[in-house]
Amino acid sequence: MARQQFQYDESGGTFYYFILSFLALVLIPTTIYSWPRKKKEDPEKLKQECQCSDCLKKKTILASADPYRALKSVLVKAILVLGWILLIFLTYRVSQFDYEMASFDPFEILKIEPTSSMAEIKKAYRKLSVVLHPDKETGDEKAFMMLTKAYQALTDEVAKANYEKYGNPDGPGAMSFGIALPSWIVEKENSVLVLGLYALVFMIALPSVVGMWWYRSIRYSGDKVLLNTSHMYFHFILKTPHMLLKRALMVLAASLEFDKRHNSQVIERQSDNEEVPALIRQLPNLNEKCKEHPLCRMYSIKTRAILHAHLSRIPLNLETLEKDRQFIVKKCPYLVQEMVSCVHQIVMLAYARRAPRLPSIETIENCMKMSPMIIQALWEFKSPLLQLPHITEDHLYFMNKKRHIKNLQQFAQLSSEESRHLLKSLPDFEYENVMKVLGQMPLVDFSIRCEVIDDENTNVVTAGAIVTVTVTLIRQDMKTLFGNSKVPQKQSIKDDEERAEEQEGDGVGVGAAPIKKQAPWSKMRKGKGGKGGKKPGSNQKRKPNPPKNSAASGNTDTQEQSKLNSEADSDADGSDLDEKDSVSGSEDENDKQTKNISSLTVDDDDEEWEKLQAKLNKREKFEGKSRISHTVHCPFFPEEKQEYWWTYICDRKSRTLLTAPYYVTNLVEREEIQLKFTAPRWPGVYTFTVCLRSDSYLGMDQQQELKLDVQKAPAPPTEHPQWDLSESEPEHNDQQESLSDYPTDTSDEEENSE
Repeated sequence: MARQQFQYDESGGTFYYFILSFLALVLIPTTIYSWPRKKKEDPEKLKQECQCSDCLKKKTILASADPYRALKSVLVKAILVLGWILLIFLTYRVSQFDYEMASFDPFEILKIEPTSSMAEIKKAYRKLSVVLHPDKETGDEKAFMMLTKAYQALTDEVAKANYEKYGNPDGPGAMSFGIALPSWIVEKENSVLVLGLYALVFMIALPSVVGMWWYRSIRYSGDKVLLNTSHMYFHFILKTPHMLLKRALMVLAASLEFDKRHNSQVIERQSDNEEVPALIRQLPNLNEKCKEHPLCRMYSIKTRAILHAHLSRIPLNLETLEKDRQFIVKKCPYLVQEMVSCVHQIVMLAYARRAPRLPSIETIENCMKMSPMIIQALWEFKSPLLQLPHITEDHLYFMNKKRHIKNLQQFAQLSSEESRHLLKSLPDFEYENVMKVLGQMPLVDFSIRCEVIDDENTNVVTAGAIVTVTVTLIRQDMKTLFGNSKVPQKQSIKDDEERAEEQEGDGVGVGAAPIKKQAPWSKMRKGKGGKGGKKPGSNQKRKPNPPKNSAASGNTDTQEQSKLNSEADSDADGSDLDEKDSVSGSEDENDKQTKNISSLTVDDDDEEWEKLQAKLNKREKFEGKSRISHTVHCPFFPEEKQEYWWTYICDRKSRTLLTAPYYVTNLVEREEIQLKFTAPRWPGVYTFTVCLRSDSYLGMDQQQELKLDVQKAPAPPTEHPQWDLSESEPEHNDQQESLSDYPTDTSDEEENSE
């Protein structure tokens, strides 16, 4: 058996293989993904873009953000072209090397025909040997060795047999493995150079690069926000559980991303000592004399002043503060999302009794409000119509004087004659621009569906069950509303002041005392939740259990929801039905339900099971969330922004958050989101609120009421031996189970009546 030989590459042939393979693996994907491509501008898309002066300025800012873009494109193309030239050259060299090693043909070397006689072979050998012999001037040692080997393969019997059997006159050679490195690497003269290069790359450069990357990465969270900034958010949210919008803006301005010591991109100028105080004097309610750290730091006050100027649309110096404004505003959407996440985490910790106080729902909503305010450069109390181009306060005064318009949907539903009359002071080009931008704004159809997936009857909500609310969002353009006044107005999210005004207008007099919400544990003192007292919802007549195919109590389909609301209102106000009629009606319904259940066949069970499995598979699919939806019209935001939305469930009565805010980033046409929470542990009728908030537009928020008729959970089987417990439960368990974390509709009515 031939022995194996390992040798370094002397001629450089195998090293060419290594370089060729490595270059091909790098060059091919780099060319595909990094070759500069000039974007073809669609003329139709250009016509749809806003042509207001602010949007044109934004295009200039985006174009000037990368001044060396053309030079970078040329350099990338040149490097890729040189790489492909080197790849082609190496391919040619390897092909030549393979041809020389594999093309041993003695007849071709001797330049004779395969049918030549022995005399002709000897004659050709003598003729060529005179020319190729190394001692001659025309000699070539390599060619003479090949000539000798070819002559032996045709004249010597042993060599001829080896050539016919192995393709080589020398016989079977040793198996050789070439190391694709040149031999000079292992030479003694170059050992110091090789070891020095090895130490420089693997012991100095590589650990330094990994250490720098690790040091930078541990300072940031998953959303590229400094961890110290997140810790600061946690501190202020715990310190102020009910955070107002003004204070939330102060906390946002104190983010360490705007501090020179934590972010090297921050620029501090000598001119700030004059421009920032002058700007502060123009801004009321800035609270620059606050003594809290880091709210009193100079970078925080400067950032707060620039944010206030941005929201008031005050022009700044183009060379100094305007550049700072662009830098600050770019960072704000990520910081606001991090602040919302921090509030949610504290809420979860408070539910687990690991946080001292529970933040109110107003805190997280005030954090959400900052995102559309900053993107549209408008205060919350400003009219949403100011998001349209060319619209000013003077136009709003005239529009409200002629016809009171509060939001964008009302303005879109006007006829073309009415809208043109209200904006008659605008020229035709500006009016067309206004309607073009308005037509591209979102109109979201917001619907909800409630069910309990894990139970046998998904339409009945029992105490302590996991309730799944499926939120369906259908996005359309606002231009579908043009001239259509029949579409009802979307129910917007109301603040505390708006809800108080509605209560005053609905019968609670202006001079009447406000209704105080009592803590759940205070009901025991009145005898309503204790032993022997009435349990929550005891004065409410129990409705019969719905049949298996009926809609859930939280379903928002129009007919069934209106029927449910009417039933709930009639039950809460007290109905004129006798108890005998209600009991007999419930017995009839129970009889019908048992008959229906007994009449189900095996095929029906299989069909129901397949439907349930299809729902589960649909909900449990892997979500690769995209971040591309629709471009937002935001001329004062220095970057392109996509439409994102928050959706969540809260309890307005207890002012608590029930589900984590789901951040919808891929709403192009239709999207379904599932929100899950645990139903209350006691029976009763509860009213929750499902909210939808935009992070890009003002006045696009919506909410829907979710009424849950929570039924008593079925008792576990007690006949089985494993449930035969000798010890009895303490008596105070009845009191604890009657306590409520969520105020029911019935309990609120009892408090109001008292």
